[in-house]
Amino acid sequence: MPGRSTVAAVGSRLAAVVGVVALLMAVLTGPAAGTAGAASQAAPVAAAQAGPGWVCPGTPIPPGYVITSRAANGCNGAGAWYMRPVQDGIWVCATSPIPPGYVITLHNANGCNSNIDTWFLQSARDGQWVCAGSPIPTGYVLTGHISTGCGNIGVWYQQLARAGVYICPGVPIPAGYRTGAFNASMCGGLGGWFLLTA
Repeated sequence: MPGRSTVAAVGSRLAAVVGVVALLMAVLTGPAAGTAGAASQAAPVAAAQAGPGWVCPGTPIPPGYVITSRAANGCNGAGAWYMRPVQDGIWVCATSPIPPGYVITLHNANGCNSNIDTWFLQSARDGQWVCAGSPIPTGYVLTGHISTGCGNIGVWYQQLARAGVYICPGVPIPAGYRTGAFNASMCGGLGGWFLLTA
């Protein structure tokens, strides 16, 4: 039966071999050099960490965070995304979540470090042009439309809901309001419904 010193020696050699194998695996499966390589060399940021950093595809983005860049070779070739806290006036990738209270006001078809569409986010406010497809925050309505703008995808005029404005077709009617007469000339020729208090 082997003594304690023999068992300890075998155990330490086994630990050293495991360490070398792990190091070799990290080197052999590591990413290519460059910006994308640097992005993926950092461990993926867990959603619960709530700090800026690179994440792999499928990682949940915490509330209040957006994706602002992409490294195509990150995460061992799957691509990595850079997440950070949202702020008023920030360009985000088209794959980014849009936190509540923010709207899309500009569009660029070639951005995000990999020719993915990018969107400019701003805090919602009264009297603001927003891109087609932008969220409509609670308490706001769309009252005007121009088919060009925002990279030719169209823009909508956003206002706080109040009695006496015409809202565009398809806009949700906020709580406490109802619609009245329809005017075909409103909302850039799409027509509009007169908003009244309920």
